[in-house]
Amino acid sequence: MTALHTGEEPAEHRRFACYLQALEAVAEADEADLVAAVLRDQDATMADSTVSRHLDRRAADLLTDSRFTAWAQTLTEVIADRDFLARRLREWTLLRTIALGKPWVVEELVSASDWFQRVAATTQIVPSPEALTLLAERGRTRRVRDAASRQLRHREQTS
Repeated sequence: MTALHTGEEPAEHRRFACYLQALEAVAEADEADLVAAVLRDQDATMADSTVSRHLDRRAADLLTDSRFTAWAQTLTEVIADRDFLARRLREWTLLRTIALGKPWVVEELVSASDWFQRVAATTQIVPSPEALTLLAERGRTRRVRDAASRQLRHREQTS
């Protein structure tokens, strides 16, 4: 009998939930150690998923906060050997750069993941009409191009 038939939750699901709960409550000083511990879990896919969700939550919370840079540098060291996680953190850093109105590189935006382009095109924190125009013209998916176009139209109507 499998867990699906007994009503029991698989062990990795329980660990995932426990890890997320611990990561939400961890003190900043202990965060990197906890992330490293999660990444040592025997189920690498589950561990990566847990840390990815945590990165998304923390990066969104810290996006325009001055603590973001130190946080990202610390976690970059912890996740350096996890390609997906490292890319996700780099893309959060790019989103921060754009959100703060700092210089960014066109090719980074155009070559970013579908996830990043979708977030950049739909979030209200991207003040850059140049970034939105680029996504409206060269976004990888129709969904991204349409969302960026809508953002641009909305901004024109409200200004």
